[in-house]
Parts: sequence; C-alpha cells; structure tokens
Amino acid sequence: MTSYVAFLRGINVGGNKKVPMADLKKLLESLGHKNVRTLLASGNAIFDVSSGTAATLKKDIESAFTKKFGFSSHIILRTIDDIAALVHSNPFRGIPVTKDTRLYVTFFTDKPTSKLKTYTSPDGNFRILRVSEFELCSVLTVAPNSRSVDLMAIVEKEFGKNVTTRNWNTIEKILGK
Repeated sequence: MTSYVAFLRGINVGGNKKVPMADLKKLLESLGHKNVRTLLASGNAIFDVSSGTAATLKKDIESAFTKKFGFSSHIILRTIDDIAALVHSNPFRGIPVTKDTRLYVTFFTDKPTSKLKTYTSPDGNFRILRVSEFELCSVLTVAPNSRSVDLMAIVEKEFGKNVTTRNWNTIEKILGK
C-alpha cells in the first residue's frame, strides 16, 4: 500500500471552481482509493492505493474529476514519504517567523527547466530559498501599508503554470504536525 497526497490546483480560490471536499472524497473512493481524507478546502487529499503508477493515478483522477465537476483541475501527486522528507529537510530553518511571514511550498509536475535556484524581489519581501526538481520553497513578508508581491506571477513566469502552492502550515498538517 502506498499513501499519496493529491494537490489540486485552482479550486475553491476566491469563490471560484467550488468543490466540496466531501464530494472530492467520494470521487477518490469511487476510484478504489482507500483511507481517503481531505484537508482544508484548498484541494488537498490523502489516500492509499495498492497498485498503479503516479502517472496513471494522476490521469485517472484528473479524468474522473473533470467528468464529475465539469471543469478540469491540474493535480500534482506526492507520496506521503516525499512530504515527510520535505518536512524533515526543514527548508525554512533560520527564517524568523512573525505574523507577517508566509512560508510556501510550490510543487512542480515536471522537473523545472529554469536555472533559477534563489531569488529576492526588489523590495526584499519575497524570496525563493531553494529550488529542487520537485518543489520550491519561498518566503513572503506581508508589508504593512504596502501591496504584497504577486508570488504566483513570479513563480509561473519562471516555472510555468503546471505548479501549485501550499502554505507550510498545510504541509505540516498533512503529516499531523
């Protein structure tokens, strides 16, 4: 049995592309996945499978999702072991966290072709700390009385749209931390 985490891109954001998590859970169960649970309304599901490659699972889930909900959502899969390794690597070690600090992980579908490994926005409020073949880790400081950097615009320009981003708190919740 392998445990996977599915990250669905672009659902339940700003009242658009609404997907009740109970319906997502039922969909995954209808595909034969076991111990399905969802986390938050942002499109995170954890489930167990006894066979199948990640590529086949992704294709099957995306197809069933489109049929069920009438629109598509790009899905990125990681094993629970991948998530545990990410958390164990402690990518935000040494970053002082305040009420204005946001820690993010952006997951890639494919190995990035970009050569960018780190980045700091001109105002210093957005930093990409590291880029691997699986994800990038970034920090956003929400500056009082100023407009925040559009981190997704920067990430998508450099790495494309086949990505999805989650708050570090969500990643830790997946592991029950």
